[in-house]
This record gives sequence, structure tokens and C-alpha cells, in this order.
Amino acid sequence: MAIWNRLRESAQGMQEQLLAKKNDLKSGAFRDASMAVCALVAAADGTVDPSERSRTANLIASNEVLQNFPAADLQQRFNAYLDKLTADFDFGKVGVLQDIGKVKKKPAEARAVIQIGIIIGGADGHFDDTEKSVVREACFAVGLSPEEFDL
Repeated sequence: MAIWNRLRESAQGMQEQLLAKKNDLKSGAFRDASMAVCALVAAADGTVDPSERSRTANLIASNEVLQNFPAADLQQRFNAYLDKLTADFDFGKVGVLQDIGKVKKKPAEARAVIQIGIIIGGADGHFDDTEKSVVREACFAVGLSPEEFDL
């Protein structure tokens, strides 16, 4: 139970940091990178079952920072990324990581994208190794050290 409490507290702290920067997180690159990392985490094990897709979509819709963007637009982008990943995970991942990397020149957006990935990964109470691995790859795509996020 202690691990779950640490993960929950860490996610809450990240969400608070994101909220503090909400007004700075309105670019199209941030929107796309956020949806890309959400899809990457959801498909981290190579598959996405309907309940996982639904749970992630609900988390996206309820995230206050992502409410800067129209929900239908976020859903369409999230689903498009998931479709790429489920069609061919390895090939799709290359394109998804490229879109995540588009926020590399804006450190605040880059950190926020990684934080969103971690929040999504830990939302079910278990941030597993495959989810951590793809978030580490996302860190490299945006030029941040995974150690900064305890990955």
C-alpha cells in the first residue's frame, strides 16, 4: 500500500504543478504531444483493450490542464495516435515519439507532457515497467533526463 500512496502523492504533486502552468500550456504542439504520450502509455504493452481506452479518455477529459482544448479535438487526436500504435506498435511509436519531441524547445511544455504521461500511467494505481519504459523514451524525445522524474 505504501507504493500506491507514494505514486498517488507524486501524481497529485505533478497535477498541481501542471495547474500552476495551465495558462502557459496552450500550444498546438503541447496538445499533440500530450495526446501522443497518453496514447503511448495506454498502448505501452502493445495492446489497448476497450476499458483501457475508455479509462484513459476519461482521464484526459477530466484533466484541468487539457481543458484548454476542445474535448472532441483531444479525443480525435488520442484515437488517431492509438490507431497508429495498434496497427503497428514499433512503427507507430516512431511517429508518436516524433510528435512528442516537437515540444523539446519549450522546457515547460516538455516537462508537462512527461508529467501527463506519468499521471496517465499511474492512474490505475500501478505504473508498470512497460509504461515507465515508454515514458523514459518520451523523456529522451523531449531532451529531459528520466532521472528528473524518478524513472
